Amino acid sequence: MTAAPYGRGRDGRRPWTAHGQMAAPQRTALRIGMIGLGVISRFYLAALERSPEAELVAVCDRDPAALAGLPAHLERHTDHRRLLREAEVDAVVVNVPNDAHFPVCRDALAAGRAVCVEKPLATRVADARALDRYARERGLPLFTSFHRRYNDPVRALLGRLPEGVPVDTLTVRYKETIEEHAGRDRWYLDPARCGGGCLADNGPNALDLVRLFLGGDVSVDRVALDRDRLGVDRAARMLLRAPATGARARVELDWSYPGERKTVEVRLADGRADAADMLAGHTEFKGSLWHEYAGVLRDFARVVRAHGTSGTRSRPASRPGPASPVGSGPGPAPDGLAVAELVAACYTLADGTPEREETHA
Repeated sequence: MTAAPYGRGRDGRRPWTAHGQMAAPQRTALRIGMIGLGVISRFYLAALERSPEAELVAVCDRDPAALAGLPAHLERHTDHRRLLREAEVDAVVVNVPNDAHFPVCRDALAAGRAVCVEKPLATRVADARALDRYARERGLPLFTSFHRRYNDPVRALLGRLPEGVPVDTLTVRYKETIEEHAGRDRWYLDPARCGGGCLADNGPNALDLVRLFLGGDVSVDRVALDRDRLGVDRAARMLLRAPATGARARVELDWSYPGERKTVEVRLADGRADAADMLAGHTEFKGSLWHEYAGVLRDFARVVRAHGTSGTRSRPASRPGPASPVGSGPGPAPDGLAVAELVAACYTLADGTPEREETHA
């Protein structure tokens, strides 16, 4: 089955008016397939239910029990490859365990679908590069979901920063008890499946915020990791800088923090300071994620529309490569590959051993 592009008939052609002129394209909902129904899926599902820009039409999870209780009209699959073959979807949201991101995203791109993948893009930087390259070759959007950039206090802080006054220092703190946040998805606690520890899991969101506030081009200066008896990094401290401006950033991660602390602090070159508490106003556990994932979905839908990839198995878009979001506001767009490279650089600096370049077969 093939979904018709936006504003086109089932034959893929744009309709004509009674006067023989080609009709203006109609704005219809992006048809979404959801692959993976873990603990984060409820935030995507809620965002999809409320979205005027996207419609959930198919779901997939290897566990049939995870498919129970979903609306009756949704197609259900236990194999993502079957969903990609049979479901009329324009795009997919990939929400599987981290170690499955690479093969599932690769299969989706091969099937001609735009992809929104939960961070990280891949557990290995070589795989992230391979996916980015493949998306560019196929002319399809490959969008990594960094939900904290859509956090209301973060956006408000970014909007308050005065033009013409550069950032001098930035501090991002991302601390939690991972066992509470993992819920039933215990794969988070397996470094082979997660890609590491707190740096692999929480590092991408924190490092994306560094790129957002400092302008994108940042490098890693120093890294310190605290590992448990199994060698898993449970805490991390990183120092980064923006070569173009000289701005510095400090990132503090903790998987063993009692409670939760997630903040951004900015000090400007003129001495002024400001801050954002990502959890402000939310008493519910993970309460801020409802509006953050609505922002993810909104940006992804706009990316697909701007990219010109509006139907499945479509031809490559006129401008190759993953499109930049048009709705993210100030700051650089989400870049899953750039963040994957920063995470890899942090591990290399801490351990002294660069990742091998081979990709998965």
